[in-house]
Amino acid sequence: MLAFLEISASTAYVALFVLIVAESSGAPVPGETALITAGVLASHGQVRIELVLPLAALAAIIGDNVGYAIGRSGGRRLLERPGFLEQHRHRVLEHGEPFFARHGAKAVFLGRWVAGLRIAAAWLAGINRMPWPQFLFWNALGGIAWAISVGLLAYWLGPPAEKVFRTIGIVGVSLAVVAVLGFVLWRRLRRKPAS
Repeated sequence: MLAFLEISASTAYVALFVLIVAESSGAPVPGETALITAGVLASHGQVRIELVLPLAALAAIIGDNVGYAIGRSGGRRLLERPGFLEQHRHRVLEHGEPFFARHGAKAVFLGRWVAGLRIAAAWLAGINRMPWPQFLFWNALGGIAWAISVGLLAYWLGPPAEKVFRTIGIVGVSLAVVAVLGFVLWRRLRRKPAS
């Protein structure tokens, strides 16, 4: 993070954009770390937070749409093709499509704040044929909300932001899993007819 703090503003904007697009497309690169760093740079006056937030949101939306297209075309073909583990791969699609039909919007929106899911959600949405207009809406909403929340927290917290986000990341994943499981359980209990 310290090396990133010593670069020029124009380089910081380009690096922020490229890293977030790449991560959102499915590459395991530090896109969120770039946003946190840009927020910290903005707190020191080295870049402008008014540019960081929309740039990060735009990069997240573009990258996720690239990931969606890859998942919809290449990822889908890879899982459907005959050969090694064919039955297992077909079962992944059999279970994935109903899940995305029911919970795709939540997965795409909330996936922005979960490290592994941030990289894979767009691919999974494409592979499981989530309708593109629905994907685009929830993806854009998630990308904007993520850029604003993470960017502003890093801006307000300044240098301690990285430590806080690393701690929140582990706790956040745990809370997200518990929240989703609780919601699914609550929905199932509501559907059961009273005896």
